[in-house]
Amino acid sequence: MKEGNRKCLRISFFGHFGTLNLGNESTLQAILCHFRHLLPGARVTCICTEPEAVAAAYHIEAIPIRRNVVGPWKMHGLVTKWLRKLIVGIPMELYRWFEAYRRTENTDMLIIPGTGLLTDAYGLLNWGPYDLFKWSLISKLRGCKILFLSVGAGPVHSALGKFFVKFTLSLANFRSYRDEASMKYLRAIGVPTDGDRVYPDLVFSLARSLIPDQTVKRGTQHLVGLGLMLYAGKYSVKSPTTAIETAYLDNIVVFANRLLLQGYDIRLLIGDACDDQQVTREFKSLLRTQVAAYDDDRIVDEPAHSTEQLLSQIAETDVVVATRFHNVLLALLLNKPVIAISFHHKCAALMEQMGLSEYCHDINHMNSDRLIEQFQELERNAEKLKPLIREKVEQARKALDEQYNLIFKML
Repeated sequence: MKEGNRKCLRISFFGHFGTLNLGNESTLQAILCHFRHLLPGARVTCICTEPEAVAAAYHIEAIPIRRNVVGPWKMHGLVTKWLRKLIVGIPMELYRWFEAYRRTENTDMLIIPGTGLLTDAYGLLNWGPYDLFKWSLISKLRGCKILFLSVGAGPVHSALGKFFVKFTLSLANFRSYRDEASMKYLRAIGVPTDGDRVYPDLVFSLARSLIPDQTVKRGTQHLVGLGLMLYAGKYSVKSPTTAIETAYLDNIVVFANRLLLQGYDIRLLIGDACDDQQVTREFKSLLRTQVAAYDDDRIVDEPAHSTEQLLSQIAETDVVVATRFHNVLLALLLNKPVIAISFHHKCAALMEQMGLSEYCHDINHMNSDRLIEQFQELERNAEKLKPLIREKVEQARKALDEQYNLIFKML
C-alpha cells in the first residue's frame, strides 16, 4: 500500500471505554499507542460508552454506542411499558441503526480491542452483545474489515445472546482470544474456531513509558496491595447468591486482619472508580468492627482514577492480592508477586499462562486459611518467581508485537 493511501485509513475502535473501568481504559491506551506509532496518518474514531470522556482523554473522535434520544420515563403498569416500547423504543432503535450506518461511511476497519464483550451476563443491551452485533453488521455492509483482537468470552446464558455472539464473530476477518479458555468456551457454544488464534491480553503491550519507577516506595517496608471488587454476579456463576458475596468479604477481612497483626500495611486497589468504592467502604466498615486495634493510617485508601495512578499505587507494593483481572495483570506487568482471587475463567487462565496457577484462589470457594497459606508461600518464593514473571511478561509483549504486525499487513 502506498504511503499516501495509508494516511487516509479510517479505523474505528469499539468498546466500553470512558467509564473509569481501568482495565478497559488501559486496553484502549495500549492499542492506541501502537496504532499511533505504526499508522500515524490513520483517522481514529472510538465507538464507546462515554464518548465525551474518551475524546477528552485521548484526543480522538468518539461517538456513543447507544445514543439516548428520549430521556427515561417513570412508568407504571405493563400496558404503559409496552406502549412506550412501541411508540418510542422501536423508532428510537431504528434511528440508532440509521445513525450507525451514517457514522461508518468510508470506515476501513472496525476493531474490537480486547476486554470481555462476548457475554450476556449483564443483559443483551448496554454492556451486552446486541450493540456489538448491530455495529458489526452495519460495518460489514459498509465493506469494513472486522477484527477481534485478544477478546475475552463467556458466559453467554441466553439463546439470543448466543445468536448475537456467534453471528457477530462470523462477520470477522480476524479473530483472536486472550486465552485458550475463551476459545474453548466459544467452541462449546457452537462457534467454529478453526483458524482463530490466541494472543495475550492487550494490556501486556502497554507502553513501557507508562511503567513507573519502582525504586520509589512509600515509607513502609511491608506493603500489600489488596484489590477489591464488587461481586460480578452472573459473570461468575449462572445462579449467584448473596452468600458468595458475603463469604468473599468476610474472608478478605479475616485475611487483612492477619496481615495487620503480622506487621503489614495495606494499600487498597480498585479497578473501577465507580463500582469498587462501594465494596471498599463495606470492607473498611467490617474491618473496623472486627479489629480491636484498627488503625486507619495503616490502610491506604486513595482510589485511582487513571491507569497511571493505579500503576503508581501497585509499584509501591511488595506483594499484590487482587480480584479484578487487570489489577492482577498490571501487577504482573510491574513484576509483582501476585495472588489472583478468580471470579471468571479469565483469571485462572492468566495465572496458568504466567506459570502461577498455585496462587489462584476461587472466589466461589473462599477460604481465609488457604489464602493465608498461599500468601505465605508466595512471600517465601517471591525472589524466585520474579524472574519467571519478567520472562512471561516479555513473551506476552513479543506475542502481541506479532499480532500487531499481522494486523498492519492486512491493511
